[in-house]
Amino acid sequence: MSKKTSCAAPKKKEVVKKVTDLIKKYPIIGVVNMENLPTPQLQRMREQLRGKVDLLMTKRRLILKALDKVKDKEGLEKLKEKMRGMPALLFTNENPFTLFKTLKQNKSKAPAKAGQTAPSDIIVPAGPTPFAPGPVIGELGAIGIKASVEGGKIAIKDDTKVCSEGDVISGKLAGMLTRLGIEPMEIGLDLLAVYEKGTIYPKSVLDIDEEKFMGDLMLSASQAHTLAMDIGYTTPETIEPMIQKTYRAAKAIAKEGKFMADEIAAEMVEQAEREMLALKSQLPEVKAEEKKEEAPKTEEKPAETPKEEPKAEEKKKEPKQEVPKAEEKKEESKEEKPHPKQGDVSQDQAKDLLKNLQEKGTLREEKS
Repeated sequence: MSKKTSCAAPKKKEVVKKVTDLIKKYPIIGVVNMENLPTPQLQRMREQLRGKVDLLMTKRRLILKALDKVKDKEGLEKLKEKMRGMPALLFTNENPFTLFKTLKQNKSKAPAKAGQTAPSDIIVPAGPTPFAPGPVIGELGAIGIKASVEGGKIAIKDDTKVCSEGDVISGKLAGMLTRLGIEPMEIGLDLLAVYEKGTIYPKSVLDIDEEKFMGDLMLSASQAHTLAMDIGYTTPETIEPMIQKTYRAAKAIAKEGKFMADEIAAEMVEQAEREMLALKSQLPEVKAEEKKEEAPKTEEKPAETPKEEPKAEEKKKEPKQEVPKAEEKKEESKEEKPHPKQGDVSQDQAKDLLKNLQEKGTLREEKS
């Protein structure tokens, strides 16, 4: 026993030293689960990762010893909490997210077997099944799936989670999943966590939807740009749009206020020309309406002329009859000699008044 122990000890020390050296050499260290990984699949993964990733498989206890020996990498001990199944270590210079994406693309689906650990939450979707009505409804109910008969087939009512990540899959569940055509198992290197510069990235963080992530990133960038524009915060990305926005606002104010400037002179002239042409196009319509209104008046005149002729003759005769009256009034005015103060005095009357003044010393005439 002592000889076997003495031979095994140096080999274990060599393995621990190798693991320790790799941990110090590479900045990125990943923990994978090798459980249920077929040998052909493992060999294929080794070929694809050769030159990019070093894969080291050994006993869990030796890995833990190697992690404890490295003291210059802060937070490395937290990597021990992520180990499960048959752990192995990955060493690389690749980005953690790139590493996870590479390993995920090389995985393939497989049916579940009794006793296997669920790599993720297993969900049975709602919808029809290929089963005819019968005892299958009770079997589905035994694993927590609600079902009913629709259209002569058994249908699952709601999406149902039948197993959580990390739980052991039972024989009944594995058999029913296989009958439903659900393959929850993934054959490949199951990356559990990655260490980089004191940070541990779990599988849930590494497994991202790139399309959704890019959409969220673009939306955030757009919202930040809009906010910067609204508050007038200048950055290399917003300075040019802000100048353009200010220029358009100044131009709009100048146009609204009819302020002549070099930038809008041509536009204002074009606008004035358009308004002139619009007004010109309305003028012929106005003239045509005036002509239509005048037409009925010209037709009414001939009908009224015969009635107005006698009135015109009467008006002509009336002045002739009044002529003597006008003459009588003139004669009366000549006979009456009003006091100078009462009206205008003719030249003859002035002579008579002057003569009376010289002879009699008064302007009044003596009454006989």
